[in-house]
Amino acid sequence: MDYDREHLDRDALIAEVKKLRAGIRHHRDNSGHELCWHHPQLWGLLPENTAPSIAVPAWPQFLRGCLKYRESLDTQLPEAPRTTAEFQPPSDSPAA
Repeated sequence: MDYDREHLDRDALIAEVKKLRAGIRHHRDNSGHELCWHHPQLWGLLPENTAPSIAVPAWPQFLRGCLKYRESLDTQLPEAPRTTAEFQPPSDSPAA
């Protein structure tokens, strides 16, 4: 899967690591409503160019999953700050 790295010189490898880390940090540093969003730009940083196969749950299952996820944050991150901000799609979002 990582065949492309074999042909990269040191500078290209360093640039690739920086790009991947920046993408992972972007994903990691999202908060609020962005945590539940689809992030194809993160997957696009990988050398394999495959379209993700995504199954979208029906609304009842999706909402139950969101509730479970949010409940798990109370357990895993009980001291994390809370926000009451409403979701605002980014200006470059198709939903905007």
